[in-house]
Amino acid sequence: MARRAAKVDSNQAEIMQALRKAGASVQPLHGVGMGCPDLLVGFRGANLLMEIKDGDKVPSAQKLTSWQEKWHRVWCGQACVVTSAEDALAVLTANEKGPKLFEQPRSSNQTQL
Repeated sequence: MARRAAKVDSNQAEIMQALRKAGASVQPLHGVGMGCPDLLVGFRGANLLMEIKDGDKVPSAQKLTSWQEKWHRVWCGQACVVTSAEDALAVLTANEKGPKLFEQPRSSNQTQL
C-alpha cells in the first residue's frame, strides 16, 4: 500500500527560517513518517527534535496524531512540540542551559518503535 504524502504544517517554513537565522542547522524530517518529529535542529553542539503544530489552529487540531503520541512515548531522547517561531527559538535558548531540559522520562515498559 502506498503511503500518502506527508503533510507540512503551514508555519514550518517560518520556523525553519527563524532557526536558521539564529544560527541553527535544520533538517526537515516530516517525510519520515511513523510519528517522527518534523525537524532535526543542530545548535551549538546539540541536536534537537521538534514536532511542529500550527498555533493558529484550534487546540483540537494541534493534538499529536496516534503515531506521534506513540513515537514521543517510546523515544528515549529529547523531543518537543513547538507552535511558532518564538516557541522554537525559546527551545534553543532553554537548551543552552543544559542538554537534558527536554528529555522525555523513560518508562519501565518502553516499547520499540
